[in-house]
Amino acid sequence: MELFTVTADVIVTVLAGLAMFVGIVGIVVPVLPGSATIAVAALVWAIVAGTGPGWSAFAAITVLVALGMAAGWVLTGRRLKERGIPNRSLLIGGILAVVGFFVVPVIGLLLGFVGGLWAAEWQRLGDARKAWDTSWAAIKAAGIGILIEFGCAALALAVFSGTVIHHFVTA
Repeated sequence: MELFTVTADVIVTVLAGLAMFVGIVGIVVPVLPGSATIAVAALVWAIVAGTGPGWSAFAAITVLVALGMAAGWVLTGRRLKERGIPNRSLLIGGILAVVGFFVVPVIGLLLGFVGGLWAAEWQRLGDARKAWDTSWAAIKAAGIGILIEFGCAALALAVFSGTVIHHFVTA
């Protein structure tokens, strides 16, 4: 008698879990796709599972990741606007973050963003100290946004985990 067989449910559950892990890492390392990956993985799993709890989990996960993304954007945007940090400086920081990621893998992402943001602010403000102050404010704002999105994504993964357990225990 076989206790456990590998079915499409099991394969898709494992793949969805792995995709969600990539998504949660992608929130912290913005080169990878983040919250959207979590929602898409939940959708695929709900389609394959085809159960009411699966669809309820997908709905809850979608709400959580959307809430995390929106709250992160709104709070980050508000803080940046309060400090008068233009999008141009953030764009330059973002471009140099991508360059930094490939020059010095992983840590270069952060170094490139901070360096690019600071250089853009120094060019704009003409004062290295003021440039650091506004850059630090932008870094803290981005960090708060990432923490909020990460927290909501972690809750989404908890919903997924609970639903997966329910799915396989009641199957």
